[in-house]
Amino acid sequence: MSMWAVIGIIAVVLGVIISNIMLLKYSAKFKMPKTYSPPDSPGAKKAGEKADDEPEQKRSGDN
Repeated sequence: MSMWAVIGIIAVVLGVIISNIMLLKYSAKFKMPKTYSPPDSPGAKKAGEKADDEPEQKRSGDN
């Protein structure tokens, strides 16, 4: 491999590393937005609540 090819590969690798470090520094300035939680819909059931229109489950032995 020629000397210029080795120098070119080293330059490209260093360029990628330096650009990634610069990108990390730039992106660290931004504030992360709060996570979005959609509002509860009016007809949605909460966990653990039973609706009045749901029939109770019967076991096969109960008659």
